[in-house]
Amino acid sequence: VQLQASGGGLVQVGGSLRLSCAASGRTFRGHAVGWFRQAPGKEREFVAAISRMGSGPFYADSVKGRFAFSRDSAKNAVYLQMNSLKPEDTAVYYCAADASLIHSSLRMQSEYAGWGQGTQVTVSS
Repeated sequence: VQLQASGGGLVQVGGSLRLSCAASGRTFRGHAVGWFRQAPGKEREFVAAISRMGSGPFYADSVKGRFAFSRDSAKNAVYLQMNSLKPEDTAVYYCAADASLIHSSLRMQSEYAGWGQGTQVTVSS
């Protein structure tokens, strides 16, 4: 599945953004879908995900209560609503999908086969 992430931008501390990830070629149905982010000089880290069977979403502790993962099957898209943004949320955000990912691997970026190109989120203080 080919993925296209969008919706990033520059926002002030405490602001909100909604990221979108659209799939082409195939639907998200039956795929685990995850959001990851990579800050400058840091490794890519897990943000949120849902399993192939639709369980979740599951969140990193750092975003729990502030971010919300949702999906729109009719539009073949998933979203990451980000509220109460902090400077430490600044990163390139990626969506990823995989048709065979097991539940225990949802947080492991190396287990995802398909990746979008990333969208920059910058939170200014």
